Amino acid sequence: MKKVHIKKGDEVLVLRGRDRGAKGRVLRVLPAEGKAIVERVNMIKRHTRPNPQRQVKGGVVEREAPIQLSNLKLICPESGKPTRVGRKRLEDGSGVRVAKTSGAVFS
Repeated sequence: MKKVHIKKGDEVLVLRGRDRGAKGRVLRVLPAEGKAIVERVNMIKRHTRPNPQRQVKGGVVEREAPIQLSNLKLICPESGKPTRVGRKRLEDGSGVRVAKTSGAVFS
């Protein structure tokens, strides 16, 4: 499993692909695959068969597909611009993620 700099709930910018330039919130991170699912980014259509046991209606369902973590960049909480991520250890011993551009701490 890789060390991931992006976590669930982070605001990210898409750098590559057909959704380049789109901003969204991370819904799920898949560290083993090196991918993340971002809200309203990389949408795919899935043809599903009805399944009454699971209360699933049939038809075409649109949902988010995973996108490579290397194609995402975190957005700084202070400036709102894309930034790289660093790590810093605080006085109390806890480690936090910080923005390389402004030094702002990610929650």
